[in-house]
This record gives sequence, structure tokens and C-alpha cells, in this order.
Amino acid sequence: MTLVEKIKDIEKEIARTQVNKATMSHLCTLRAKLAKYRTELIAPPKAGSSEGTGFDVEKVGDARVALIGFPSVGKSTILSHFTGTASEAAAYEFTTLTCIPGIIHHKDCRIQLLDLPGIIEGASEGKGRGRQVIGVARSCDLILLVVDAGSGKADRQRELLEHELRVVGLRLNERPPNVYFKKKSSGPVSISSTCALESISESDVRQLLHEYKINSAEVLFREDCTVDQFIDLIEGNRKYVRCLYVYNKIDMSSIEECRRIMAMPDTMVLSCRMRLNTDVFAERLWDYLGLVRVYTKPRGKKPDFDDPIVLTEGRHGTTVEAACKHVHRSLVATFDYAMVWGSSVKHTPQRVGLAHQMHDEDVIQVVKKRGNDLKLDPSNQLAGWKDPTKSKNAMRKAKAKLKT
Repeated sequence: MTLVEKIKDIEKEIARTQVNKATMSHLCTLRAKLAKYRTELIAPPKAGSSEGTGFDVEKVGDARVALIGFPSVGKSTILSHFTGTASEAAAYEFTTLTCIPGIIHHKDCRIQLLDLPGIIEGASEGKGRGRQVIGVARSCDLILLVVDAGSGKADRQRELLEHELRVVGLRLNERPPNVYFKKKSSGPVSISSTCALESISESDVRQLLHEYKINSAEVLFREDCTVDQFIDLIEGNRKYVRCLYVYNKIDMSSIEECRRIMAMPDTMVLSCRMRLNTDVFAERLWDYLGLVRVYTKPRGKKPDFDDPIVLTEGRHGTTVEAACKHVHRSLVATFDYAMVWGSSVKHTPQRVGLAHQMHDEDVIQVVKKRGNDLKLDPSNQLAGWKDPTKSKNAMRKAKAKLKT
């Protein structure tokens, strides 16, 4: 029996099992097995496998956005209209057979837009090139689910796409639960909570850990979560990403249908042929990506407003520490404080630390530590002295060599 057949059998068993206190333990076991089988299904092929290779696309720009949808919904038209990149568009399906990148320039930032081949139902099981398409989607900061508003099947397409992405571990417009989980080498399973648990019980947690053969662990619930969310926490390979649903070809539907779609959350309507909503498309991408521009200011000089540092909430955060690492990774070790001008501080300039959250169009001036250590160590070799794996003797020898 193949993995796909095992997954279908477990899904049928879950569908016909009633949910009550007596069957909850059985359902937890089935869901854990289903998650493990799906993880095996989306695992990368072994070396020497005959399966096709993925799309080798270099990351360019400050953020990455993927266009995902069924064939002939207008993904190539969107790419050509907003980036100027030539992507073949025709009246037949599967016009695009590989990944075609393009660049959107907006507010001094470069956003990479990827036109991926259309996927079909069952893409998560390896049908078509669905596995390669979804593999690229896991590396993106934002996913645009494109559906055909004029076909009359837009809602069905949306449900199928959400299901295919959820099966492979992509969680759209969700956040990980506030639950602390840590495996231990010895000791019992410790379960505690700071809130009332309604969607999951302590016996369910123990049953799930037993199914994953985890006998020593520490679990702390800071908020209520479901069984599926706790399974995602145990697996540890889930990708939480923002998603914007784009109903393309809206000019082929009625006004009432357009109003119904616009009232839905995380949704926008678009028509490249009639140029409807094309003026706000880039701004919606900017809002969902959460990009923050930070301008640097050398001491005694004017700020550099031509080349900003672009920080992203989804990648490394928007703190002062992330801005320092963007300049150079060794800047954090010699960091003393920073002076910030902008809307993120109460008065300008204000002295802040590494944990300060930056806002868009803030100006930052980083001040490094001054002292004998930096005079003796202009190449920042002192960071190696604090290595916990080295003994005090080895550190003294390294320091003596540096002084000589």
C-alpha cells in the first residue's frame, strides 16, 4: 500500500468517526499518523532518484512573492503587467512550464514576483509539477492565490488551493500557537498551562506524545490550541506565511458578485485587461509584506536617503539588531547604542538599544563601543574569547598572541 493510499484510508476513517470523549484518543492517534505520512510524502527525494528537479530561482530584491493558482487564471498576465517581464500568455492551459521571475519597484524597494506553473488537484501528492511549485512557495514571504472570478468556480478553486497548501505544511494567514514545547533526555512528561484548555486536554497531549514516541518533554500552554496545532508544534516543519487572495478577471462578473468578494477578508479583485485595481496592487503587496525602510546616518553627516536598509517582519524582524546584521554581522558584537530619528521614538533623536522596533522611514545612527579592547582588536577577534566551548587557558593564549 502506497503512502497516498494510506493517507486516503486515514482521512476516510477520521471522516466517519464521531467526535466525543470516548473517541478523542482514537482521533488523536489517527491525526498524528496522518501528519507523519504527509511529512514523508513531501520529504525531498533521495539522491539518485528519478524524480524531476525543482526550480532553481535566485533570490533577488527585498522580498519574494509567489503567484499560485490553477492553469489559465491570469498569472502570466499579472507578471507581465506589473513587472514588464515577457511571460507567454495564451488561451490554452499550461502555457507556463517553468518559474519566471520579475521585479516590482515600489517605494525604493525591489519585490521579486514569481510566475509559477499552474497546479492541479492532487498537486500535494506529486501530480503534475505540484511538488516543485509548492517547494518554491515555502521560500516566499507572501503568497498570492489567484483564482478566476469569471469562471463561476472561484470559491471552489480557493478551497482546493487552500487544501493543497495546507497538506504540505503551509499555514496561510495563521500564527503559531503560544505553546512552549521542549524534548528532554530524561524525566517524565511535564504538562502545565496558564489558561483554561478547551480544545485539547492533558490526556490528548500525552496520547500525541506517545504516538510520536516522546517519553520525556516539557509542555507549557500559554493559550488554548487545537489538536492539529499541537501536532504542527511537534512536527516543527510548518511554514506560517501571509496570503492574499486575488480574484482576477473581475470584469467578467457582476457588480453584486464583486461586492461580495470585496467584503471577504484578505481578498482583492483585479482585472489587468480593464486596468481595475491595478493602481493599488503594489500597495497591497507592501502592506502584507510588512516592509520597513531604514536610512543610515554617519556621524557628523547627512542621512543617506538614496539607499535604504529594507527590513521584513517575516525574515529577521524590524529591530535595531536586524538593521545592524543587515549592514554587517560583526556590528552587533561592537554595538554600544543607536540614535534614532522618526516615528518609532518619543523624541528625536532618542538613544535606543538592540531590541527597539523600527518604523518605516526611520533614520538610525549606530555608535560602536570604544575602549582598549577595540584598539587591540580592530578585526573583531575578541568575539572568540567568549566562546563557551573554549577553556580559559585557550582564551589566554589567544589573547597573548593578539597582543604580541
